[in-house]
Formats: sequence, C-alpha cells, structure tokens
Amino acid sequence: MILDVAARSFKSAKVLIPVEQLIGNCAGSRLPEVAPGQLTPAAAAAAVEACPTSALQLEEAACGAQLVLDYGECIGCGACAEASPLAFAPARLLPQFGVSRSGLVRRWNLATGAELPADDPVTVGIGNEILALMGRALNIREVDAGSCNGCEGEIVALNGPHYDLERFGIHFVASPKHADMLLVTGPVTRNMTEALRRTYEATPSPKLVVAVGACGCSGGLFHGSYAVTGGVDAVIPVDGFVPGCPPTPAMLLTGILRVIGSPAARRL
Repeated sequence: MILDVAARSFKSAKVLIPVEQLIGNCAGSRLPEVAPGQLTPAAAAAAVEACPTSALQLEEAACGAQLVLDYGECIGCGACAEASPLAFAPARLLPQFGVSRSGLVRRWNLATGAELPADDPVTVGIGNEILALMGRALNIREVDAGSCNGCEGEIVALNGPHYDLERFGIHFVASPKHADMLLVTGPVTRNMTEALRRTYEATPSPKLVVAVGACGCSGGLFHGSYAVTGGVDAVIPVDGFVPGCPPTPAMLLTGILRVIGSPAARRL
C-alpha cells in the first residue's frame, strides 16, 4: 500500500506556487469583503444582526453612522454574505495579515459607502535592527495554546511542496530556545496561560510573536469563556496578527513575511 501511495505521488504534478500568487491571497478563508457601492444602512444592519461573533458592529461617529468590521473576531462563517449578498462577498485578496491588532479593523461610512482611513494603517512593524540580527534565516516554534487543530493543519501545509516555507529561509524548530518567532494558535486556555508565558520567556531576544486565527487574535468563539484567558496578547506581547478560522497557508505566509519585513511582503 505504501509503495502504491508513493508511486501515485511521484506521478502527480508538483507545482510550487509563486510568491506573487501567495502574498495577500485569502481565497478559501471565507473572510468577507465589503462592496462599498452596495453598502446601505439596511444591508449593514442585516449583516450585523446575522454575525455570530460581533465582528460586525454599527457605531455612531461625528461623520455619521459607520459599519465596523473586525477581522480579528471574524470566523468566516459567511452569515453576512447570506444576509446581505450584494454588500458582502468572500474576499480573495486582503492585506490584513501580520498587522497590529487595530490594523485588523476596517470602517465604512454608511451615508456614502466609502471606507474610512484606518486608525493604524497596515504597515510593516519590525525594526531594521532585529532584521539585521536575524539575517535571512528565521526559526519558528509553533505553540498550541488551546486550538481545535484547524490552524495546525494549515501550518503543516506550509512545509509542503506547494508552499515551501523553507525557500524563504524559514524553519520550524522543536524548542523555544532555538526560536526567533513564536507562532501561537488557539484561545489561550487557563491551563496553557502559564505554559505560554514560560515559552515566551525561554525564547531568546530579539524575538517575534504572531497570533494565529480568530482564537489567537481575540479568543474567537470562546471569547469571554470561563475556560480561556483570551487572545494571545492577553498573555504575551504580539507583533502581528493573522485572522481567519483557520487562516489559509497563503495567509499565514503573508503574515509571517510581513512581520519579519520581507521585501516580498512589502509588495502588498
């Protein structure tokens, strides 16, 4: 049986996806994109009512009513698109990966449908001094702080022949003592809070932390539960957030490259 599987594998086409097709690609994640020309107060209200995680909110501001979309809380369920199919659709390209927590939030003016400038523009938030110390190599320690393993399945795919994370000089390591970056998944459960904190302390400086998935960004569906502490930033400092439930390998790769300041990621 094993030889049959190997034979079929060798016969199948192996395609290394070019980085230009990966950066910012979120196809398959079901994260929503808003069509400003179709965004009406009624469409926004219907989508907010349908959202199960409060990722969509209506707010009043000096310029009028606003629709707020927080990708850090969005689980990509598609309920907003079902409630308002003209105003919401699955996104195929987004820059909100590996950004600050506030960089995951977008706003639209309901009177005009226009997107408002972000409070924290999407930028590369890593200093040149850290990049100089790391060089072109990066060692990652993945930490499961209480996830359902959905994010882990996508992370494993990064090492496959289609995505080939190692072409960027990025490797996964078994010990935080060998790591430059912690890739943390799941809402941080109470049982994992101290373990995550100790893992962070065991990682030598300079170090980076990326929170993965809706759970890692905000606690996701488990936010407010007695069993969880919250998102990763409730326990340790976070340099970048990658939303999604789960994020696709392309989204993970975009977030990692953005956080380390790769020129490939700056093409966003």
